[in-house]
Amino acid sequence: MIVKVVQVDKNLPLPRYETDGSAALDLRSREDCVIEPGKFKGVPTGIKLAIPRGYEAQVRARSGHAFKKGVGCVNGVGTIDSDFRGEIKVILINWGEESFAIKKGDRIAQLLVNKHETIEWDPVEDLGETKRNENGLGSTGIS
Repeated sequence: MIVKVVQVDKNLPLPRYETDGSAALDLRSREDCVIEPGKFKGVPTGIKLAIPRGYEAQVRARSGHAFKKGVGCVNGVGTIDSDFRGEIKVILINWGEESFAIKKGDRIAQLLVNKHETIEWDPVEDLGETKRNENGLGSTGIS
């Protein structure tokens, strides 16, 4: 698939797959910043995308930042819809105990593009029975 991209900052490389087996591309910061413990910030990436209709891009935390520094994405996984044309920003949060410094060009998140379905609702009065039925949180056991 080909995705149109505008480089807001032409000094930054385009996102790329860092290994042959990577599913996601690495996003980089367009600015230097520091995120203090317990704080969050929208960090610009220097790119705008035209995701094809029927697809979405997901912005995800980098596992190394999460594991080593306690830094992740505030919204878990951010969705970029096919009709959004603004600069992608990553909403990072520092759940760690130390300040998290970011330099321009640092890899800050991952971008994964997925095909998705568009649904239509079928209003009904009954959904039918299942073994689990309406048993919710924790009903299948903990292990």
